[in-house]
Amino acid sequence: MGKYVAQRIALMLFTLLIITLICFVLVRMLPPAELPLNDPHTAVIEARREAQGYNKPYLVQFGIFLRNIFTKFDWGLSDKLYFGQNVADIFLQKLPATVFTNLYSIILSIPIGIGLGIWAALKKNTWVDYFISTVTMVVISVPSFVFAFIIQYVLSYKLGWFPFLMKAGTDWLSWDMFVSMLPAVMSLSFGVIAGFTRTTRAELTEVLTSEFMLLARTKGLTKAQATIRHALKNCAVVIVPAIFGEFIGIMSGSLVIEKIFAIPGVGNLYLNAINARDYNIFMLDSCFYTAVGLAAGIVVDISYGFIDPRIRMGSKK
Repeated sequence: MGKYVAQRIALMLFTLLIITLICFVLVRMLPPAELPLNDPHTAVIEARREAQGYNKPYLVQFGIFLRNIFTKFDWGLSDKLYFGQNVADIFLQKLPATVFTNLYSIILSIPIGIGLGIWAALKKNTWVDYFISTVTMVVISVPSFVFAFIIQYVLSYKLGWFPFLMKAGTDWLSWDMFVSMLPAVMSLSFGVIAGFTRTTRAELTEVLTSEFMLLARTKGLTKAQATIRHALKNCAVVIVPAIFGEFIGIMSGSLVIEKIFAIPGVGNLYLNAINARDYNIFMLDSCFYTAVGLAAGIVVDISYGFIDPRIRMGSKK
């Protein structure tokens, strides 16, 4: 297992390096953002651009870029959105909003999605199963921003239960902040709930028809006891890794949701950086999302071995 993890981490770092290089070269091929005249930060940014080798070959620029990150964790200064401010500081200020929004969505989605999946599997080939499966497929097919507009119209405009936009401030654990985040959380949760429901229903349906379940029933266990003690335990091999995968899916899908609900997170920052051609912020956000996605893949694969000891990653017969 240790050798397999080391190999996966090495492959992840190599993949991250290649993707970062591609993004870096494509960005540097575009003209840099225009700097305002008679601003004290303009001279500083021009000097930093010179130090970063903007007039040198792309590979040399990329080497300087990596050296600054690894030696000083220096991602550069903002050229447009937060003119003259440190990009890493801006990113760290925006990160909590994204983390809390996605964390609340996962916490809400896991029990509801798994519960609906179990209910559908236990009621297989009944109207309950057909109804849940149909609604699940419809919800999966609809993008999250469509749910965002529906929630804003119905719950915020018509009923007035929630604010249209997220509350300003950094009191992330307060009740008012939580209520203001709920529309965005619900918009992200619909697709995740549907994903958990489909995965749980498919896996549990297959396990319930297995031979070991028949053996458990013949030993005197009730259907509920056999399902809880044996069926759900076997389903966890698929469901638990799916939780990690869905978390990353929410992180990428929250880009548009953050924009709609004015959430001051890294997703909103990413879109603003693209529109404003603030390339240093764009590079940091791109590396963040790429690294999170690659790391999630490793965590998902490794989790199989911990959940089911019979699985040995990278083993050879």
